[in-house]
Amino acid sequence: MKNPTTTQLITTGVIARQLGEPLHRVTNILATRQHIEPRAKAGTLRLYNSEAVAMVRHELNAIDARRHKGGRS
Repeated sequence: MKNPTTTQLITTGVIARQLGEPLHRVTNILATRQHIEPRAKAGTLRLYNSEAVAMVRHELNAIDARRHKGGRS
């Protein structure tokens, strides 16, 4: 049985897969947004929690909204 207080930590690749986004978009967000920090590190891997995933999703949606707003008249 899973402990309900245990947080699942995931890699950048898993975040990209969950959000249906290319890996380069997710890594760009994580590299340029200092407020999104990994919860843990395992060697060279950075591990993120569900809150970080939500912040990445928000940032990607904001970028897409600005792109679509600028392209329509």
